[in-house]
Amino acid sequence: MTPARDAIDLDVCGRHVRLSRPGKVLFPAAGFTKRDLVDYYLAAAPLILPHVAGRAVTLARFPDGVGASWWFQTNCPRGQPEWLRVAELRGTRGQRLRYCRIEEPAALAWAANLGAIELHPLLATVERPDAPLSVVFDLDPGPDIGMVACCRVAIAIRLLLARLGLKAVPKTSGSAGLHVLVPLDGSESFHRTNAFARAVAERLEADAPELVTSRLARAGREARVLVDWRQNSAGLSTVAPYSLRGRAWPRVSAPVTWSEIERAAETGSAGHLDVGPADALARAGRQGDLFGEALTCRQRLGARLLACSLVMSAQGGPAGGETSPGASLLSWARKPT
Repeated sequence: MTPARDAIDLDVCGRHVRLSRPGKVLFPAAGFTKRDLVDYYLAAAPLILPHVAGRAVTLARFPDGVGASWWFQTNCPRGQPEWLRVAELRGTRGQRLRYCRIEEPAALAWAANLGAIELHPLLATVERPDAPLSVVFDLDPGPDIGMVACCRVAIAIRLLLARLGLKAVPKTSGSAGLHVLVPLDGSESFHRTNAFARAVAERLEADAPELVTSRLARAGREARVLVDWRQNSAGLSTVAPYSLRGRAWPRVSAPVTWSEIERAAETGSAGHLDVGPADALARAGRQGDLFGEALTCRQRLGARLLACSLVMSAQGGPAGGETSPGASLLSWARKPT
């Protein structure tokens, strides 16, 4: 536990960052303090910065810790350091917004001092805000199911994408579900990526309506996985890989392997996908950045938007020969890849 002091001064790569109340507990259940938050983000800087650099970032601020009031801060707070870069963009209603740009370790420490537990970058760069660099599927389980069901749906998404010639990389949401990301080369528009993600979600829902929904309404989805495609819109953001989440316990939106997801689907146990900050750093030390392909793989949707609408129905189900809509998705998801 960090001793309680009013403030300490940090030298972060030559930048001065003042850390106020470093002993303030942000995660009471774990005794995780503001200093612990800063230490984690500084240790994770080589991992997280490549995924947020060049992008506008929304901060999810929990100044009094999880369980207290919190908010998403889109406009960069007044009084930011002179060295902190700001991105001026138009919001979804045409309003002028001034986002923070988190592009160096000192910026991570500065944001953590504000109680910014979560970092949410936009899906496009500041220079090309209308050209998304990924398609994101957010898998959110209903209250009666959990991560294992998300893993099975994630495998189904991966295989559907593979039929279309696309690669995908997974990470945990850091909460209850998974994110499946399709890296792009920046040649697409949000109109196309949104339509593509929606087509995939609705195709899966049509195949297994008892397991998958593409609709936000909570009624009737207690035992289903929401495949949320709506984040694929200009001005919206997704939590960054390696970002902590503002839940009861400090957990990370952690990159995982498809083998780990398959193991959860096969065994019915997903405890190995529950990753804390120390675990995230240890995993990266052993395996490197498992989300690195999101930065290096460059793909185009091209004609796949139309193909997504046709390939499944034309072949009688996702595996080609399966025709039982209620059972095909689960059997497809369990097949080896």
